[in-house]
Amino acid sequence: MELNNKLTVSASPHVKSAETTTGIMLDVIIALIPAGIASIFVFGARALAVIAVAVICCVLAEFLSRKAMKREQTIGDLSAVVTGLLLAYNLPSNMPLWEVALGSVIAIVVVKQMFGGIGQNFVNPALLARIVLMSAFPARMSAGAFVGLNNTGWDVDGVTGATPMGLITLADGIKDGAPNLMQMFIGTTSGCLGEVSALALILGGIYLIIRKVINPIIPCAYIGTVAIITLIAFGDVNAMLYEILGGGLMIGAIFMATDYTTSPITNKGKFIYAICAGLLTCLIRLFGSLPEGVSFSIIIMNILTPLIENATKPTIFGTVKEKKNKEADA
Repeated sequence: MELNNKLTVSASPHVKSAETTTGIMLDVIIALIPAGIASIFVFGARALAVIAVAVICCVLAEFLSRKAMKREQTIGDLSAVVTGLLLAYNLPSNMPLWEVALGSVIAIVVVKQMFGGIGQNFVNPALLARIVLMSAFPARMSAGAFVGLNNTGWDVDGVTGATPMGLITLADGIKDGAPNLMQMFIGTTSGCLGEVSALALILGGIYLIIRKVINPIIPCAYIGTVAIITLIAFGDVNAMLYEILGGGLMIGAIFMATDYTTSPITNKGKFIYAICAGLLTCLIRLFGSLPEGVSFSIIIMNILTPLIENATKPTIFGTVKEKKNKEADA
């Protein structure tokens, strides 16, 4: 009997998995649904319009850009849909729809496709698009239109006001007129669509962890770092909780800092990445001129990810450290 002893050599990865890009993106979309429902409940039909325009424009921008660049179409992997949702969730409900479309084109064409497409972008597309829009339209991005709660019940009129993070400072603490912690947890406050309901974001995060789409290290270390620093800075638990529940910390830590392409692979790298993002967020919030620092912090850490991965890469099995030849040096 002749044995077929052939050694098959192939490129990595060698571990087979049933996971696909489309499957992972579908899980992320499912995890984002509670935040979307909460935003429509709080902000009304205008929120749905912003979400729809962002998603449609992102998908269309990816289709047209891939066609213009003569590349294989990738709209079927649903990554453009995820980018559209995340961009919409980082915008206020009163954002003009043409500006939403502009942000979608920036996210997909400039940040993603010009660098090669999914897996090649060095920063999170939705976050960088948000920063560009925030720089171009600061007044609109810093105020959120909302249907909120007053002393007598629901206020059915749309109101434009300062977001919660603009109502807390290191010098004055929580200012008068700021929403209470329960309103911030449920989401009946002003702000961007997807950042107002901490409850909806936590539910989505739990789903992603159960599905093993994300590792809990980054969100836990990121939020934990902000919690510790703000508790020390303010000396008040309520102020610390306000910092955690307010702004884009929850959506940033759960859905954006955990992006596969722009975050470290190793567990040690994830810890360093998340802790540094938390430190940067606190520095910007407490001492900077901007009330929010999540977007800038994550983008900066995205850029530093290759350095973190290089510093935390594991030693290859069987590697022997070279010993310096003292005689040769002498």
